[in-house]
Amino acid sequence: MKHFTKGFLFGVVATASAVAGAVFSFKKKVVQPIEDQEARFEENRKKANRKSHSAHHGY
Repeated sequence: MKHFTKGFLFGVVATASAVAGAVFSFKKKVVQPIEDQEARFEENRKKANRKSHSAHHGY
């Protein structure tokens, strides 16, 4: 029974670490590039808005 308990606990830990690794990998490969792209779009939107307002200042 002692070996079964050790094996079971090792399996639980190994499975949990595999799931955590998969989630981390998914975040780095899929979610992070999307967030970076959205940040670039937002920065470009802010720049364009400032440029538009300064071009139509009317002085």
